[in-house]
Amino acid sequence: MSKTLTMAPLISLLTITLLTTPAISSVGSFVYGCCSQIKYTPGCPYESNVNSLLTSLVNSATLTVYNNFTIKSPTSQDTLYGLFQCQGDLSNVDCASCVARAVSQLGTLCPDSSGGALQLDGCFVKYDNTTFLGVEDKTEVLKKCGPLIAYDSDGLNRRDGVLDSLGTSDGSYKPFRVGASGDVSAVAQCVQDLSASECQDCLSEVVGRLKTYCGAAASGDLYLAKCYVRFSKAGAHSYGGNGKLLRHRPAGWWFKVNVEVFKKILEQAVDDEDDDDDDEEEKTLAILVGLIVAVALLIVFLAFLKKRLWKR
Repeated sequence: MSKTLTMAPLISLLTITLLTTPAISSVGSFVYGCCSQIKYTPGCPYESNVNSLLTSLVNSATLTVYNNFTIKSPTSQDTLYGLFQCQGDLSNVDCASCVARAVSQLGTLCPDSSGGALQLDGCFVKYDNTTFLGVEDKTEVLKKCGPLIAYDSDGLNRRDGVLDSLGTSDGSYKPFRVGASGDVSAVAQCVQDLSASECQDCLSEVVGRLKTYCGAAASGDLYLAKCYVRFSKAGAHSYGGNGKLLRHRPAGWWFKVNVEVFKKILEQAVDDEDDDDDDEEEKTLAILVGLIVAVALLIVFLAFLKKRLWKR
């Protein structure tokens, strides 16, 4: 089989990804992580289960924003449970990129740990050998309040109204919710292994706690084990029109992350081909990918330059 046969899908994937660049998205920004204190022995069957599970999470994230898996073993202590969830308004491309990044960071944060959880701005990944799927958990994981500001009574009422709307059910199952009023925006989500009533209970709880904790703060984030709520007044955070929390990133941040993805795709494409392919074809493929990367760099640079000139 010639390497040229794999060039078309490779080019398509690169092109689609480049055309959907989230210029200021911070879906990959670290929020929190935690690891089990119980360690497994490298090379044991449990390690194979962990690798299999995490691979399944990454692969599934290209198709959906939520999924869970159970890797069964003859012994109960080697049975593994895991899930991932992306923020409800992420595209499949952004979701897959976020989950891949989270799984990579989990490997660094929790080496040889029997369980671990990692929350990025845009996605959540967790695995453990004790089942947690479908179990409501309102353990407080992270609380963060912005600086106190002088709300007028109307402003504080708007903020509370937005938060209350996220913590109130309209009778339908909505694990992902956004709200806004004036210059106040907020986003909330519960993990989709919860039932509708459990999700509602978790979000109601987190809204109540957040209002108490952060008072007249300009922004606030509160993460429980199975749900979270975040809010901000204009200028404290920056929310996109679809409710996604955005933070300005250094120019080229997204591209730097996705070059790594491109390299892995290219390496996989080359590895999958027969060893007796012509060297000339390898050079052609390398040159083509190099040109695509160069064009991508140019696009990023021009976008950054346009942004700077617009500010003037």
